[in-house]
Amino acid sequence: MRPVRQTRRAIGPVVVLLAAALAAGGCGAGGSVEEAAAVPEPPPASASAEPAGPTPGPTAPVPVPDTLRFTGQTLAGTEFDAAALAGRPVVLWFWAPWCATCASQAWTIAEIEPGFRDTVPIVGVAGLGERKAMTDFVTEFELGPMPQIDDRQGALWKRFGVVEQSTFVIIDREGKVAHKGWLDGEDLTRRVTALAA
Repeated sequence: MRPVRQTRRAIGPVVVLLAAALAAGGCGAGGSVEEAAAVPEPPPASASAEPAGPTPGPTAPVPVPDTLRFTGQTLAGTEFDAAALAGRPVVLWFWAPWCATCASQAWTIAEIEPGFRDTVPIVGVAGLGERKAMTDFVTEFELGPMPQIDDRQGALWKRFGVVEQSTFVIIDREGKVAHKGWLDGEDLTRRVTALAA
C-alpha cells in the first residue's frame, strides 16, 4: 500500500503543473476553445482567384485609313510606317531646311511635341534640301526625338498636295484631313491641344 500512496503523491503535482501549463497556453492563444471555433475560416484559394468582373476579350485591330497608308525612311535611318498611327489624330509638318518660317516654327514644335507624343503624334516631313542640311536643322532645333521622314524625292509632298513649306496637314482620328496649310505657333498649339482632349 505504501508504494501506491507515494506514486499518487508524485502524480498529483505533475497533474497540477500540466493543468496550469494548458491554462496558460489557452490564454496566450487569445481565448477559449469556443471562441477559437467561432473565428471564420479564410475562403478557399479558388474563390479569391475569381475575377471581379468580365474578362476583356482581345481588342480589334484599328483600321488603317488611306491617308496613313504610307511608309518612308527617317533622317535617322529607321523605317517609318504611318499605319502604326491609326486611331490617333496626327500632324504632318512639311518643312525645308533653308526655310526661315520653318525655323521659327521649329521652336514651337520642339516645345509642344514631347507632351503630345502619345496622343497627337507630330511627324516631320523634310524635303527640298540635302540630307546633311536636314539633319543639321533637326540637331539645331532639338527635334531629334520626333520622327523626321526624309522626303527628298517629294513623294509625300505630292501625295498630300503640298506645294510650299511650311505646311501642316492635320489628320483626325478617322483618317480625314482636317486642315492643310500654314499655322502659327499659337494656332498649332491650340489645335493639337483640342485634338488631344
